[in-house]
Amino acid sequence: MRFVCLGCLDKDAWGRLSPAEQQAMIEACTAFDRELHAQGRFAAGFALQDSASATTIRWNGGRPSQVDGPFAETKEMLGGILVLEARDKAEAVEIMSRHPAIRIGPFEVRPADEAFMAQHPILKLQ
Repeated sequence: MRFVCLGCLDKDAWGRLSPAEQQAMIEACTAFDRELHAQGRFAAGFALQDSASATTIRWNGGRPSQVDGPFAETKEMLGGILVLEARDKAEAVEIMSRHPAIRIGPFEVRPADEAFMAQHPILKLQ
């Protein structure tokens, strides 16, 4: 099964880390992701730029409108997306509970909708 893991970053917690601690966290996360890849569990992953670079698009008054910035005002921002291969949700949660980034923000672990993706092959990961 595939799980999409949305990693959030607590900007305040990140800001309290020294530059050396930030670099160590990045290296620990990268090493963990490489380990998942070597195990055949890392299907894809993407780091995201700061939420200040986001544009939110909404349907408003019968047409799309856009606003600079993230969807919601929060101290946590979406920091990255990881697509994980796991037997079931319990295993996916257990794996992501060991990810070093959990120390600076939560992960949302959600099953991919395999049935929907089967009906829409363009959505499949290569």
